[in-house]
Amino acid sequence: MPTVAPLDLEGHCVAAAFLDDVPHFAFADGAVHRLDHGHKTSQANDGLLCAAHDAANDRLVTGGEDGKIFAVAPGGKVEELASAGTKWITSVAAGPQGAVAYGTGRTAFVRFADGKVKEFSHPRSVEGIAFAPKGMRIGVARYNGATLHFPAAEGKPVELEWAGAHTGITFSPDGAFLVTTMQENALHGWKLADGKHMRMSGYPAKVKSLSWSAKGRWLASSGAPAAIVWPFQGKDGPMGKAPLELGTRGNTMVTCVSCHPSEDVVAVGYEDGMVLAARFADAKEVLLRRPGKGAVTAMAWDRAERRIAFGSAAGDCGVIDIAG
Repeated sequence: MPTVAPLDLEGHCVAAAFLDDVPHFAFADGAVHRLDHGHKTSQANDGLLCAAHDAANDRLVTGGEDGKIFAVAPGGKVEELASAGTKWITSVAAGPQGAVAYGTGRTAFVRFADGKVKEFSHPRSVEGIAFAPKGMRIGVARYNGATLHFPAAEGKPVELEWAGAHTGITFSPDGAFLVTTMQENALHGWKLADGKHMRMSGYPAKVKSLSWSAKGRWLASSGAPAAIVWPFQGKDGPMGKAPLELGTRGNTMVTCVSCHPSEDVVAVGYEDGMVLAARFADAKEVLLRRPGKGAVTAMAWDRAERRIAFGSAAGDCGVIDIAG
């Protein structure tokens, strides 16, 4: 039976991550809490809006209302990486070779490891940002589509158009597909080789959480009373195929999804704080945590693939050990 080590805090948990195998929880007030032989805290942004786990460099990159980008290292060391003055940082991403991307207003920035910063202007606000898995390339979610930039090279960006407001963005692990979350209750995707569109609609609520399975064969999403898991095994992704619906509950919505690092299993967090794991092959479910306070807003697996750090909109955090 899975065991839960709770950490009850005040506020909204924006992100959870394991740094040096220690669970860290980044909160909207800018505090980054960690369970390292007791409860310890570091202060990052004055008002934290976004955070990204930089697995390659074992750090958490944060952005916030103070216009600053910080890197939080294991042990709680906080380093300022960049500043955008008084503008709010609304999205961050961690990329290859220590690069970091962030968005503020209509501008996307890429900061390289040597401290050099390159900026990319857009006609409308930058809503989401992501690095491609291969090469130095970023995708920016914007109004009416997405834009691809190559920060290390000079050249024109690639524009991918689709009407509507695009709020978040992710590349498939093989780099073949780009998927955005939308202001309407839908996802939109592009096959990058030929620009073919992929419409993934039918959600009863906005999709706020996405997670790719280990080899990128599946994309799990929130926004329904089940985890909606789209198949990406074929060359055209999910087009013409029905998604899996895992962990269906009639009375509450899925608010967070996190795929297992190596198995075709997804951890599913709900609006009432419950967490369960579901297997893609047969939809078998295991309850990991009973309902608690607040919607689950963040989840992350550890390297050993046996612990899940989770946080909620009400500060209800903890670590689930699935081995018990």
